[in-house]
Amino acid sequence: MPLRPLPLGATRITSGFWRERQQTNRTSTIPAAGSRLEEAGTLGNFRRVAGEEPGFVGKLFADTDVYKWLEAVAWEQAREPADDLASWQTTASALVAQAQEPDGYLNTHTRLALDGQRFGDLEKGHELYCAGHLLQAAVAQSRATGDRTLLDVACKFADLLCKTFGPGRMEGVDGHPLIEMALVDLYRETGTASYLELASYFVEARGRGLLMPPGHHGPAYFQDHLPVREVRTLAGHAVRALYLASGATDVAVETGDAELLDALRETWQTMADSQTYLTGGVGSRWYGEAFGDTYELPPDTAYCETCAAIASVQWSWRLLLATGDSKYADLIERTLYNAVISGVSLSGDRFFYVNTLKVRQHAYADDQRSAVAGRQPWYGTACCPPNVMRTLSSLDQLVATSDDEGVQVHLYAPAVVTAELPLGRVGFEVATRYPWHGRVTVTITETPSEPWTLGLRIPAWADGAGVAGPLRRQWSVGDQVVLELPVQARRTEPDDRIDSVRGCVAIERGPLVYCFEQVDQDVVLDETAVVAGELVSRERPELLGGVTTVEVPARDGQTLTAIPYYAWANRTVGPMTVWVDAR
Repeated sequence: MPLRPLPLGATRITSGFWRERQQTNRTSTIPAAGSRLEEAGTLGNFRRVAGEEPGFVGKLFADTDVYKWLEAVAWEQAREPADDLASWQTTASALVAQAQEPDGYLNTHTRLALDGQRFGDLEKGHELYCAGHLLQAAVAQSRATGDRTLLDVACKFADLLCKTFGPGRMEGVDGHPLIEMALVDLYRETGTASYLELASYFVEARGRGLLMPPGHHGPAYFQDHLPVREVRTLAGHAVRALYLASGATDVAVETGDAELLDALRETWQTMADSQTYLTGGVGSRWYGEAFGDTYELPPDTAYCETCAAIASVQWSWRLLLATGDSKYADLIERTLYNAVISGVSLSGDRFFYVNTLKVRQHAYADDQRSAVAGRQPWYGTACCPPNVMRTLSSLDQLVATSDDEGVQVHLYAPAVVTAELPLGRVGFEVATRYPWHGRVTVTITETPSEPWTLGLRIPAWADGAGVAGPLRRQWSVGDQVVLELPVQARRTEPDDRIDSVRGCVAIERGPLVYCFEQVDQDVVLDETAVVAGELVSRERPELLGGVTTVEVPARDGQTLTAIPYYAWANRTVGPMTVWVDAR
């Protein structure tokens, strides 16, 4: 059954694992990004459009870095308003607004580098992609603060797009999807039907030869190889594929298109079963930043772009809302705890673009994106850092949902949750030390007199999990439900069809995937193998911000130490592996 997202502010993470990461994001990552956007000249491009300075600086899609940062700032203001956030929002939003042309068009690269020639390169120009991130930032700002500065800009631009594209007008789609889900976001915020109609057009126009890509990238890279309804296995650029799938899911839900939704669910299942790494990362090919064939999941050449992991979360969230099926929340959890937060350092000011699962002895980097180069303070193509920021700032919104029968908890963190149900207002507090410990205690703080249902997700990894207490009942304030999840170290064997890790095992503990860093070992990782024996978990509050390590028996009487994958490369960059030989 479909679920509803809770209103902004209805869920608040109060402490623990995710709260700590949100605070680092707030105090380190977002402020540092503001400085980087100035240093890189990205904010300056908006000033240049206003005539303050000549020339364009950066990549042609650099506007999106500002928009994603502004989205993160907006969500932060919903969490904990502050003067510095308000100042950044006011200043940057004013720059964006003054760069808009009278008819609504807005793109600094087009204005400064192309002499204002619009929509001349839909394959690679990223104009609608940039517009999409503007629309998403505008919706976030409106919902979080009530400020309509960006929303007015976004609506004016969207109105222009509705007059420009579609049947009987300009036939075309953008080479980088995003505008589809952004238009649906704007439709949900404003109720303007033409935005949904244009989003539907962009989805249906895919795979019909409207893009004529020159050079070495083919139509799959641009997501124009097949109509969306005919896709069953994702191909091409991973972020593009997942943003399009997210937008198509939004369109299917809003238009009641069951056929399209069924096709997307089938495609998601193929991705989850055979195109997703153990960490939740996606994209196995460096060439084209692309999905590979099914079961093509090599650990050492994995691309696993941070943006692709975030896009996977976005798609799974939409399917969770559309269906109520907890398998989508399972993948959200896996991806967040591993493939997403590995993309940012524990200090919050350095980033991975690529999230490999193995670094070999004597590996070298000839590309700044390579994990061997270590996390970087910024990138020339800086899509990943602000994407992490907006994800962490909005994470409270993924904790719980509701339907007419009750409330469902999907992510476990210390939190306060309230929801308005048809029968009245409900509220509860969640207490837990998850992901390090498996006990989750829910205490009812508000309840109507009629019965309602409290839904607690049992993760797919949690064999033998149990709940103490009935979940549909007439509740009283002070009632408690205790969920016991077996958070203990376990060996995971790969699917035999993944030939690159056949004969290997990985270590997991709760939702966390573990890895072995050379810095923790007395043996060379590439020359050892694990053997049968007890896995010993040890709490290490002094290590890597406080983690639980796992000691794993290896051959010749050796012991290997595993740490959570998300924390690797925070001390030094060296050999690392998730999968280790077990033969």
